[in-house]
Amino acid sequence: MDAFRETFRLDVNAPDLHGEIRALRARGPVVRVELPGGVPAWAVTRYGLLRELLTDPRVAKDPANWPLLTSGAVPEGWPLVNFVAPAGMVTADGDDHRRLRALVSQAFTPRRIAGMRPRTEATVRSLLDALDTLNGSPVDLRLHYAYPLAMRTIGNLLGVPPERYDEFRALSASLTSSATAPAEVLATRRRLLALLAALVAEKRARPGEDITSDLIAAREDGDRLSEDELIGTLLLMLVAGHGTTLNLITNAVLALLTHPGQLALAVTGERPWTAVTEEVLRRDSPVGHFPMRYATEDIPLAGEVIRRGDAILASYAAAGRDPSHYGPAADDFDLDRGPVRHLSFGHGAHFCVGAALARQEAEVALPSLFARFPELSLAVPPETLTPLPSFISNSVRTLPVLLRA
Repeated sequence: MDAFRETFRLDVNAPDLHGEIRALRARGPVVRVELPGGVPAWAVTRYGLLRELLTDPRVAKDPANWPLLTSGAVPEGWPLVNFVAPAGMVTADGDDHRRLRALVSQAFTPRRIAGMRPRTEATVRSLLDALDTLNGSPVDLRLHYAYPLAMRTIGNLLGVPPERYDEFRALSASLTSSATAPAEVLATRRRLLALLAALVAEKRARPGEDITSDLIAAREDGDRLSEDELIGTLLLMLVAGHGTTLNLITNAVLALLTHPGQLALAVTGERPWTAVTEEVLRRDSPVGHFPMRYATEDIPLAGEVIRRGDAILASYAAAGRDPSHYGPAADDFDLDRGPVRHLSFGHGAHFCVGAALARQEAEVALPSLFARFPELSLAVPPETLTPLPSFISNSVRTLPVLLRA
């Protein structure tokens, strides 16, 4: 496999994602990068160019457009294979994508999301009550607050048994790591597919008030949803549905605790909590670089040519801190920035169907947390926090805090 000339090798462990992105940006708006295993791709580091590319008809999501994969040059245990291989909404284009999205979108209508708010609020109260018993003690807020809220929400939507939540969390963490070893990649894929197949079998036998049952019913009513598409769509919803919200809430709490002046603006009501959510999404996108899109013809772009069949990373974290779009203070966490437009949920046909739900969870979880624990503080210096081993999932492994009411 011939790599691009003058490539920038992405660090699979991503110890300093934003530092690496600054180095990428210094190379130019469109940069040849090397992914794990020497796989070549392109990273787009500018907000405007990425926004255009996300709606460019010459760019596809179907991996059939990627010769390296279809020729077998990308090994089966490649760390990112679970993002590009499964059938489903995230890897479909055109009519296939519209068909799948229409089915899934029925579960995420504005009315249904609004109707979920009381349940979100009840879940948050329950989690805060549990944290109350640890008042004054160090606790990992990512594990004991952000994760259970995100997983219970998407788990309930999909009809996943609660006793499976922790296993799905561990498997999702393995899947979204760009440093996973090939044997673990294959084992993770087998286990996830087996769990989802078992969930489908259970819901087929005993349907419930959940998305999995709805998708099965749509398939059996002749809506042309194949079994592979069903499993692939559930996989996407499970991983994205809790992982992005988990990172969003974690990143938001970390940003607020390390910017006390900005926290004060939110707590006093001088700035709305919606502004906190959007500024965190811009500055610390829950997803760093998202694989993959593929050029279906040669695309001249910012002095480079992305050739037909080349793979492209959607570099959401790069776009969110692009100084050519957000100004020289793009790295700052600033609630006075005004209305923020960002690409952290994507753009165009593949805009995240669960964006409204993720926002709802954050906008309930954050004010409730700081109202219950107004003296909340980090239990360790922020520079000692360890990033996730991934250039895909952008957050920290743990968020140790001291709970003080």
